[in-house]
Amino acid sequence: MTTRQRHQVPDTIHTNGATPNPWWANAVVYQIYPRSFQDGNGDGYGDLKGITSRLGYLADLGIDAIWLSPVYRSPQDDNGYDISDYRDIDPLFGTLGDMDVLLAKAHELGIKIVMDLVVNHTSDEHAWFQASRDKNSSYADWYWWRPARAGHEPGSQGAEPNNWGGSFGGSAWEFDDQRGEYYLHTFSKKQPDLNWENPAVRHAVYDMMNWWLDRGVDGFRMDVITLISKRIDGAGRLPGETGSEIEDEPVGEEGYSSPWPFSMDGPRLDEFLKEMRHEVFEGREGYLTVGEGQGISTLRNEAVTDPANKELDMLFLFDHMGVDQRGAKWNMVPLHLPDLKRAMIEQQDAVKDKGWASLYFNNHDQPRSLSRWGDTSTPQLRIKSAKALGLLLHMHKGTPYVYEGEEIGMTNAGFTRLDQYQDLESINAYHQRVDEAHVQDAASMMDSLAQVSRDNSRTPMQWDSNRYAGFMRPDASAEPWLAVNPNKAEINVEAESNDPDSVFSFYRRLIQLRHTNDIVAAGEFEAVDVEDEFVYAFTRSIDSQRVLAVVNVSSRTVPLPVETSLMLASGIEGSKVLIANEDSDALASSIAKGELSPWTAFVYQI
Repeated sequence: MTTRQRHQVPDTIHTNGATPNPWWANAVVYQIYPRSFQDGNGDGYGDLKGITSRLGYLADLGIDAIWLSPVYRSPQDDNGYDISDYRDIDPLFGTLGDMDVLLAKAHELGIKIVMDLVVNHTSDEHAWFQASRDKNSSYADWYWWRPARAGHEPGSQGAEPNNWGGSFGGSAWEFDDQRGEYYLHTFSKKQPDLNWENPAVRHAVYDMMNWWLDRGVDGFRMDVITLISKRIDGAGRLPGETGSEIEDEPVGEEGYSSPWPFSMDGPRLDEFLKEMRHEVFEGREGYLTVGEGQGISTLRNEAVTDPANKELDMLFLFDHMGVDQRGAKWNMVPLHLPDLKRAMIEQQDAVKDKGWASLYFNNHDQPRSLSRWGDTSTPQLRIKSAKALGLLLHMHKGTPYVYEGEEIGMTNAGFTRLDQYQDLESINAYHQRVDEAHVQDAASMMDSLAQVSRDNSRTPMQWDSNRYAGFMRPDASAEPWLAVNPNKAEINVEAESNDPDSVFSFYRRLIQLRHTNDIVAAGEFEAVDVEDEFVYAFTRSIDSQRVLAVVNVSSRTVPLPVETSLMLASGIEGSKVLIANEDSDALASSIAKGELSPWTAFVYQI
């Protein structure tokens, strides 16, 4: 692979002489899931040395920053999102020295490193939690502890404080023999929720964040940060809490009620985020803060990301990722394109005047968007639809996030047996829905896992067509922690890096376009032909300059929608096509006929 001159990102950028924007305003962030990116020592798990060895590849792609999923010391119950020591690296991934080398090498290449910050909860093996099990400890109220329900023997079935269910199955309350009480865990029982009402908790977190920033990291992606403020009354009680009773929601199909109304976007969230900004980031420059925003409406996104409010730079919203789900994530329906458009438009409109948007279709918690919304039935359609989905996302206003392998068109895992899955959520959901609640049969649940299990995005990165796809040495004695996708022979970096027509080359051009074109970086967004069921079109503009993005999100030839057609009425001039996934002559011919061939995507300067 040729090493190219990288786009160097200054701490601020200027667009048409306007007020300077922070570096991330025209940046592209690349997410690395460490255990799946590159194994540097042959044990079957990706690690920090492996990531460092691939920095040249990322520089060539053109990305500006890496979001690094957790590498802290952890029992790995939830693949590192259960942290037992925030100031150490898990031996699975290496050492603090390896982290320092990664930071230094990345910075030499002009690449920033953003760490995953998981502070809604810790591991139950964290020293804070172990101390909290003693009611007389100074850590006694660092977590959410509650007694058994009145009239029930502590630890017995039905003695949980209420019927809240955890996101990874079962009750959200776990009994601790030593303390004789239950603790709240919104996720796994090994991930107890921290009590952010306690100032000592907050300042311990801020001290840790400052420690990492002083060490050289460039910011944080904040895991489920919108859950840190629970809905409590002035006396510190959960809703309706009197004695041992806590208000509940109706029980759902799996036998539990939802804790979300009491834990998402709570009343002190803005206060906590402002305090964090002051205690950690005041006086610092060049950092990025992006929060995972469960329960945050698009309008609230404007407030949280408005620079004047001094909270977060941007949030990951979820409404667009649920447009093909009904109720539980396991109930998938075909994508109705206008639903996706409306969700994206709402996000764009909410930050039109203030705030900022993060742009993503893929991450470690989502299936591969190419398998979800594209067409993998033939190599030609797979490649074309991968490019189309990439263009669709990257042409919106905001900061795009590329998840590892997205830039080469990686697809879902293709698992057919439950024992192939490693994901805690997937395995627990299968047993709860099939074996316990009986709301799905085994066959339909396996189909659901094949579509949306988180393991679909976690298979090892496909570097080449060798035995383990270049993720680890072909002669290694260990096996990869998760099976390599069998399509590694067709989809891999080696095959795509020097092919000008590959998905990789197309992503490189998308990233370069954002770096070099002011309209793409900062232009205003306006939707076109919103109700069309096949074509997703919109404009980006600065003053009188305007570009039109058009994507046929289907595997059929479709007519150009009315408004889009009017904008292209005079035909297509090749020099005005900024980027396209189709030959210029073929594109011009289609436009002249008033139609778009399957998965055609282009950006045109009007």
